Amino acid sequence: MKQLKFKKLNIEAYKPGRSSFRKFKKIIKLSANESALGVSTRVKKVISNKNLNFSRYPDGKSKELRNEISKKFRCDKEKIICGAGSDEVIQMLCQLFLRPKDEVIVPQFSFLMYRIYAKIVGANVIFAKEKKYKVSVPEIIKKITKKTKIVFLANPNNPTGTYLTKMELINLRKKLRKNILLVVDDAYAEYMKSLDYKSGLELFKNNENVFILRTFSKIYGLSSLRVGWGYGSRRIINALNIIKPPFNVNDVAQKAAIESLKDKKFISRSIKHNIFYATKLKNFLNNYNISSNEVSANFLLLDFTNCKLKAKYFYKKLKMKGILLRSTENGYRIKNMLRLTIGSKKRELKIYECNKKYI
Repeated sequence: MKQLKFKKLNIEAYKPGRSSFRKFKKIIKLSANESALGVSTRVKKVISNKNLNFSRYPDGKSKELRNEISKKFRCDKEKIICGAGSDEVIQMLCQLFLRPKDEVIVPQFSFLMYRIYAKIVGANVIFAKEKKYKVSVPEIIKKITKKTKIVFLANPNNPTGTYLTKMELINLRKKLRKNILLVVDDAYAEYMKSLDYKSGLELFKNNENVFILRTFSKIYGLSSLRVGWGYGSRRIINALNIIKPPFNVNDVAQKAAIESLKDKKFISRSIKHNIFYATKLKNFLNNYNISSNEVSANFLLLDFTNCKLKAKYFYKKLKMKGILLRSTENGYRIKNMLRLTIGSKKRELKIYECNKKYI
């Protein structure tokens, strides 16, 4: 009997930050960059609404959500597309722009889904070296060839927490050929308060050859509902709408996202919480020669190079206490480091207790 044939994919599957450990019913999960404060009370109210109608398909064009995004960020609603997480928008971009053997440039240490979706459609992924775990504009430019179609980068970057300044990002776009699409992932933009930083949306709102990614999974706390959006030229958005699944963002996700955008106090509180505890944790760990990036997104990349302990040992010890961090060896290939999500006040105190015990 002949076997069914399908493509053989030379791709390492995405492995998310660990979320469970058999020894513990309740764990402290600091491995996936999720919201420290959960979700807005406005979101909780809309989700608990007994009149939600699950028997009808959601709005396939996410009209109300796009209207709310347009008002919040002062941008054109016709240049917005919503997806089941920004992951789906990345996938659609790769399907739209890439053919087999085209080239996609990503920073050496960058969000894994850029390379995975590019490889699925047959494109070649080219890695640009980073300098001290920061995206390097000169290194990206070095990798440009006639086959280059897309440059993907997150700013600030995941998993390193470093970022390109406003001028560095503008300079990158100037040095790229006009027919190369620059995709700037603003997943952690809300947390950024550095004066030399500007989000991709702020800088390139009117550029035809820049596409912006945004998500509701981080500061808005809607990771489980899977909702994100992209912003680009009308020409790109119109083309993406042709290949977009018909009802890709569920109704509860749309309603929750709309309410989360309206709650300014929750966002402000989340930002203040992140800056305070990230700074406190960074300074605390530095006392034990565990260095990290400057406070930017809602996580720290912990470097154990100068510490008497190895990252693997520290990871295992915390795991045995029910505290889960993200190993950066899997997928990212970064040795002797761990990524730590900034958690709630209660979770931060637990980290301090364990650190004092094991370091």
